[in-house]
Amino acid sequence: MRAMLIAALAACLVALPVRADEDAIEAMQGYMEFAPYDAGIIVPEQLTEDVFPDILFIDTRDAEQFSAETIPGAVNIEWREVLGRIDEIPDDGKVVVFCNTGSLSAQAAFALRVAGRENVVVLQTGLIGWKQNAPYRP
Repeated sequence: MRAMLIAALAACLVALPVRADEDAIEAMQGYMEFAPYDAGIIVPEQLTEDVFPDILFIDTRDAEQFSAETIPGAVNIEWREVLGRIDEIPDDGKVVVFCNTGSLSAQAAFALRVAGRENVVVLQTGLIGWKQNAPYRP
């Protein structure tokens, strides 16, 4: 069932004209019904010096944007590749996905959370917000 869910989510996220099967729809609906509004997010102000070293940052932008500028220590997995590269994403410890503003990384985080990665959160306001508001920037 997990493989079917991942395949259905991947198809939906790249806007293919495919309808997810009932199990995938049920899993997504279950997540959405019980997730509070602030579930799955972290704001730049929470990225203090004491928590920063324990976070795996994943830059979900393309390789060109990643090479130009990113959060120090981040790895690059483009947002549409997260399910195909899910084995590279740990299922324990805090994982923060980000893009420029949070919109593409929110799609990646949603897919990963529905796929069972409850430790993944999206950086609200993205790299732009981090540069403006993070209390700690190594």
